[in-house]
Amino acid sequence: MGLLSLVEDRPTPKAVYNWRVYFCATVAAFAAVMIGYDSAFIGGAIALTSFQNEFSWSQYSRSQADLISANIVSCYQAGAFFGAFFAYAVGHFWGRKNGLQVFSCVFIVGAAMMLGTNDRRGLGLLYGGRVLAGVGVGGASNLTPIYISELAPPAIRGRLVGLYELGWQAGGLVGFWINYGVTETMTPSHRQWIIPFAIQLIPAAVMFFGLFLIKESPRWLFSKGKHASALQNLSWIRNLAADDLYIIEEIDAIETALDHQRTTVGLGFWQPFKAVWDNSKSRYRFLLGGSLFFWQNTSGINAINYYSPTVFKSIGITGTSTALFTTGIFGCIKTVVTVIWLLLLIDRLGRRNLLIWGAIGGSVCLYYVGAYIRVADPSKHVHKDGSLSGGGISAMFFFYLWCIFYTPSWNGTPWVYNSEMFDQNIRTLAQAFAAANSWFWNFLVARFTPQMFTAMGYGVYFFFASLMIFSAIYVWFLLPETKGVPLESMNRLFEKTLTPRKAHSIVLSELQQKEAEFRRNIDSSNLHIEKDAPGTHEHIEHTKCV
Repeated sequence: MGLLSLVEDRPTPKAVYNWRVYFCATVAAFAAVMIGYDSAFIGGAIALTSFQNEFSWSQYSRSQADLISANIVSCYQAGAFFGAFFAYAVGHFWGRKNGLQVFSCVFIVGAAMMLGTNDRRGLGLLYGGRVLAGVGVGGASNLTPIYISELAPPAIRGRLVGLYELGWQAGGLVGFWINYGVTETMTPSHRQWIIPFAIQLIPAAVMFFGLFLIKESPRWLFSKGKHASALQNLSWIRNLAADDLYIIEEIDAIETALDHQRTTVGLGFWQPFKAVWDNSKSRYRFLLGGSLFFWQNTSGINAINYYSPTVFKSIGITGTSTALFTTGIFGCIKTVVTVIWLLLLIDRLGRRNLLIWGAIGGSVCLYYVGAYIRVADPSKHVHKDGSLSGGGISAMFFFYLWCIFYTPSWNGTPWVYNSEMFDQNIRTLAQAFAAANSWFWNFLVARFTPQMFTAMGYGVYFFFASLMIFSAIYVWFLLPETKGVPLESMNRLFEKTLTPRKAHSIVLSELQQKEAEFRRNIDSSNLHIEKDAPGTHEHIEHTKCV
């Protein structure tokens, strides 16, 4: 098996890799388009002269302006933090699909509130709308990776969950260039800065209406005892008949895992809390998954996303238009690299390798950028024509190279990893914890980045570079590879008796042995789908021959 080969846990019919599973994942991934667009447009929008003139920015001192900018950006992350936890209850009781519709509605209401902001009303509607929109994306950031991972075949699970990251980058790309477009084509006015705020309604509407066309997660339906609907949805998503051997094997694995959880943890609303509290293995995985978002956010990515004009100014880029254009190029690179990550890397190179090498390469690039600013001090040696020196060009090259290392590693891989590493019954709670971790660290970075650049200067780049080195060491010693491993086998993968570096190969070998045994037993078994009376559930029945 080559390094870039797909890893299948068992023989998989080609029909399983069909348009339906990609369509369901794509619709759900529009939640990330909403998030990515906001992260890209907001910093540039509030840096527009039209916005600052309307709200009399000149009356504020540098520290006051930094504080207002940080509050506008970070109240979105604060709302998302709480939305991630609200999603646990919604996802548990109403399901993944219905939960996503609820949170897309919340986002639409918040985005609409922002459009009422003007100089007469002040910034109150903007603050309130961003908090509410944050609640919407926080909930969606919890449920989307769970939904996609639960319907994905193991061999392409990383690719499908990776559509979430692709949506994030696509939204970001639009957000970066919208700011540049309104700057270049419109005169400063209320309309100039309100248009970028209005466009965020588009992906939310696409997601809301698209959710009517996709199926609920079969695993969630099985956990609620809705066997007939679960079997129907699974057969539709896999594009296979209900009595196909692949379907039978998958249902057998799901129900075996649910039976184990029913007799150990339980399937109720409060049982996952108790399981995490009582079970050291679950607590360990909670902390492991959540910690990935600490390392993700301390790589510097959100400092760049939210305050790109400030970042590029530190390197020597002058003028709002030039900074926005440079940011647009940054968005293009991220999007292209994300497509490569999605199609070629995540399910072939795996999660572990990407995280380690992305961190090492990215840290070298940030160290170079910081060293250039320390030596050249470009803010004090600005060229009158706005051009960069040779050193400045090299710093921009290493900045974009950092983007190439970071994007296919720490940008989306933590979301993929967290979506697949937990049991069915604690998955929603665990994802809520992981998403809340992401938004918490996101909030801190968004809230304090302006002050960090003012106080630390080039030291900001050294700070983020050093943390990237520590993240590579962390992954090497603590994270097992998860590519190609079924969700029902994650407990085995994370057992303390297995060394993280070797666990993946051991578990896949065991799964292949079980698969061979399962198929040998078919010849001596009558195995069929039996339907009860109309209106009752369907189930798998195994009748041993004697």
